[in-house]
Amino acid sequence: MTIINPHTPPQELRTATIVTGPWPTYAQFKDLPERERWVLYGSAKAYREALERQGFQISESYDDFIGRVSGELDV
Repeated sequence: MTIINPHTPPQELRTATIVTGPWPTYAQFKDLPERERWVLYGSAKAYREALERQGFQISESYDDFIGRVSGELDV
């Protein structure tokens, strides 16, 4: 009898999907109040983290991402 543990991930080889862009732009939100721009900044970071947790690799470095988004939102 074979017992399958549902908490054990499958042992298969996967190649990561690399996301190369185009990147969403946040420049159109630059005129929003500062509080809303900070909320968008947090959302952008959370979305990137969610993609990375799902196994996606982002070609834009994290430092470049932070610089771009914070510059576009002027935060």
